[in-house]
Amino acid sequence: MKSNKLLFLIEVSIFTALALLLDILPISFKIWAQGGSVSFAMIPVFIVAFRWGLKGGLVSGFLWGMLQIATGNAYILTPLQGFIDYTLAFTVIGFAGLFARQVQEAVRDGRTKVYLTYITAGVLLGSVLRFLAHTVAGAVFFGSAAIEGQSVWVYSIIYNSSYMFPSFVLSAVIVFFLFHKQPRALLNLASS
Repeated sequence: MKSNKLLFLIEVSIFTALALLLDILPISFKIWAQGGSVSFAMIPVFIVAFRWGLKGGLVSGFLWGMLQIATGNAYILTPLQGFIDYTLAFTVIGFAGLFARQVQEAVRDGRTKVYLTYITAGVLLGSVLRFLAHTVAGAVFFGSAAIEGQSVWVYSIIYNSSYMFPSFVLSAVIVFFLFHKQPRALLNLASS
């Protein structure tokens, strides 16, 4: 039991650091100067979420957001905006972990279509929740950047979907590919 907790802490730490590294390396495609890029950075959080469930995903997402603030990679105007855009938006990615049991069972049983469906659902859930948090923060705190006469909500939806939708697709494809090619390496065998 103690070694399982240690393994949890080690994996969450390593994958969270990997998320930050993938976010700051120049392999991401920066779309907007104020933030928002198409990157591989959510993938490690999704892997933790599918291996360790809701708790692992939420902790990893939360830590990734905190690391962005700590390393100076956050664009913060006010404490509330910082909370929504970094603490909340990155933590909710971990809700993909709601599908961890279904993904692991389907991978173990070799039911490819089933785990593809659950991986896609989990990545979609985490991505949509992150998108919603960024959209609220964008409309409330960055609405002045909208074109004159344009609704701040329309502006924020367009702005945030321009990088979140491609990031969702990229994450879903790569997480599925990783589980498909190396299922035993990605399963949380400690919880078996």
